[in-house]
Amino acid sequence: MVDLNQRIEAMHKRDVLVAWAFVIGLWLAMMFVAIATWSLAPNGGARTLLLIAGAIVLVFNTAAILAMLRHYREDRDFMYGLDIKFLDEAKGRRG
Repeated sequence: MVDLNQRIEAMHKRDVLVAWAFVIGLWLAMMFVAIATWSLAPNGGARTLLLIAGAIVLVFNTAAILAMLRHYREDRDFMYGLDIKFLDEAKGRRG
């Protein structure tokens, strides 16, 4: 059982790391796009509107990923336990 708990912990840590990497990448990408396209906006009002829309996208996506991570933490043993069970069965069938 210790091995199962270690595997669950490793899978959970990897998923959390990937989720945070995605959030950071999303924020960096959105900042790059804002800077790269700043001069294409026709006026200050359009720029403000685009910045607000981009901020809303960032906030909602970040909140969704944080909620997903919280759900993963709450049901970690069940979800990852199933994953490990099916991975082990698939590995057993391959040889």
